[in-house]
Amino acid sequence: MKAGIPVVAVFDIGKTNKKLLVFDERYKVVKEEVTGFDEIADDDGFPSENLDALTSWMLRQYRQLKESADFQLKAVNFSTYGASMVHTDAAGERVGYLYNYLKPYPGPLMKEFLERRSGADAFAESTSSPVMGHLNAGMQLYWLKKYKPTLFGRIVRSLHFPQYLSFLIAGHSFAEMTSLGCHSAMWDFANSDYHPWVKEEGIREKLAKVIQGDAIAGMDKNGDEHIVIGVGLHDSSAATIPYLNYFKDPFIIVSTGTWIIGLNPFNTTLPTAGELSKGCLSYLTCQGSPVKTSMLFAGHDHDQQVQRIAACFNVSPDFYKAVSPDHEMLQRLSLAENTIAQSSATVEKATTPCIFHQRDLGRLHSASEAYHQLIADMVQQQKRALQMILGNSDTKNIYVDGGFCRNGLFMQLLANAFPGKKVFSATMIQGTALGAALAIHKHWNNQDVPVDLIELKRW
Repeated sequence: MKAGIPVVAVFDIGKTNKKLLVFDERYKVVKEEVTGFDEIADDDGFPSENLDALTSWMLRQYRQLKESADFQLKAVNFSTYGASMVHTDAAGERVGYLYNYLKPYPGPLMKEFLERRSGADAFAESTSSPVMGHLNAGMQLYWLKKYKPTLFGRIVRSLHFPQYLSFLIAGHSFAEMTSLGCHSAMWDFANSDYHPWVKEEGIREKLAKVIQGDAIAGMDKNGDEHIVIGVGLHDSSAATIPYLNYFKDPFIIVSTGTWIIGLNPFNTTLPTAGELSKGCLSYLTCQGSPVKTSMLFAGHDHDQQVQRIAACFNVSPDFYKAVSPDHEMLQRLSLAENTIAQSSATVEKATTPCIFHQRDLGRLHSASEAYHQLIADMVQQQKRALQMILGNSDTKNIYVDGGFCRNGLFMQLLANAFPGKKVFSATMIQGTALGAALAIHKHWNNQDVPVDLIELKRW
């Protein structure tokens, strides 16, 4: 019987879509599965990831790959959304829920915590993480300690989401750089270690040993010792790996989706308290180097405002997909846009909607005009965010990936906003999963990484 082709599999877990991507040795996708699961309610009634359904699907897909006559499974890795923890007991069984990072954080608890740590600005600066409640994974653990002490007492190990999925197959518990660097508020960037507060609060003992994201967690715990199991990566950080493999001149990446995340791998300076208050922070590369980063909840904001436009003008919610840049329309809108948008520049945070949500749609004449205004407002907000991570660097190239790189209006306005830079839409096959696969390339693949995996279009 002919042996199957050697492959690496990546489970790429987003908030909505759960994907399995299988790549051959030249990093061409040879199999793809996409599914989704309805959320369940956590023990407080708030929507939560259905981990039972997700992990059952993942392990079933993994078994099928191992048994496939078409493939020779050599390695597996994982990429997931960040700011999410899964907890296990002494037997390695899951306890509690993967609590949703959008779950409201109790104000009195946050106030009490910050008052003992010299206030929000000081704490944010010492952890290089804006104070964002459950979006800070460390604050999830503090909340569990205070609000659910019985559950907290049962926890032996708290794992970031990608590392939990790796644990299910490899059987080993680790923490990993990119997950810790994802505004966890648990990492001391200046000293490259867990922050002292997690030890002070009795949380450190529940956290795993830290390893780099390009390391492996081990082999299949069920005896398939030829299958390498990666430790898993935070999705936005995984998406930077193909760029770092290919481009040597300084660049920034604008990774677009529900969040629009700007990453400057060539700016390792830690953000100031003022920058942190506006959604600037530090991520970590999979090797542990700081990456100055900006975050905006702009993809979510975009989707909400598109719904508002569609309802106002009685058009289909996907009307915007047919909107092309109208330069005369943009000239009419630009003056009003600049005036109102600049007034909000000093109060923006990562989750602050762009100024468009304050606009009176009755003053606009069509859905197309309203959409032009929305994107103009979004790009002005995005420009301010990217300027924080550009700093005084001589970075000339901006690469945009994700959903908005296919939005001609967004791309044109972003290029207009940075006339001294080269702005590219970057297309690659499943960039996040590709990055997770490339992270463990040396552990399973003896061939050179292909040079044609990224397609660029300059705007």
